[in-house]
Amino acid sequence: MTGMAARYLYLTRHGEALPDESGLTEAGRRQAALLGERLRKVPLTAIHHGPLNRAQQTAHLVAEQLDGVPQHCSDAAGDYVPYLPTREELPPEAADAWIGFLDPCTAEEREQGPVLASAALARFTGPVIGDVPRHELVVTHNFLAGWLIRAALDAPKWRWLGINHANAALTVIRYTPDRPPAILLFNDTGHLPTDLRWTGFPQELHV
Repeated sequence: MTGMAARYLYLTRHGEALPDESGLTEAGRRQAALLGERLRKVPLTAIHHGPLNRAQQTAHLVAEQLDGVPQHCSDAAGDYVPYLPTREELPPEAADAWIGFLDPCTAEEREQGPVLASAALARFTGPVIGDVPRHELVVTHNFLAGWLIRAALDAPKWRWLGINHANAALTVIRYTPDRPPAILLFNDTGHLPTDLRWTGFPQELHV
């Protein structure tokens, strides 16, 4: 019988983006390179990234610091709204703000987002078949990072809202066959100098 082994999911948000989000700033490029340096000793088997330029560029810059780790573009690792809650699901004190934040979503986004979110859970989470642990990096965006973190905690679906991830910070989630997922690191910016930390994070949450 084929066994099951642990998956280690290394999760990051792309580096700091240009104002028009067409690519990375110089700071964003430095963030990505430093993240790659941090991951040099990790036995990564793949780098997955979303299709937008800021994610692709981040993945490429990370990969330049590593030894031939293959890169894979995936729509499931892209930038989308993973779940749209009803007002009744949300805490009353936050409902107006979050409903207003999500209102601009188009009908297409409302339909495609949950499909992609389900695909991301199927593709990037859970133990793996075989006897060898798997280490994978997903270079994505704030919304999917929040979605995967809330899933690891078995939190309500709406709880992806309010989980913020800094640019090029590192989160590590371990999935094993015999226990619930474990978040080993969250939003770790230890590989970044002070001036490159917390970009992309709400100002009031900087520490």
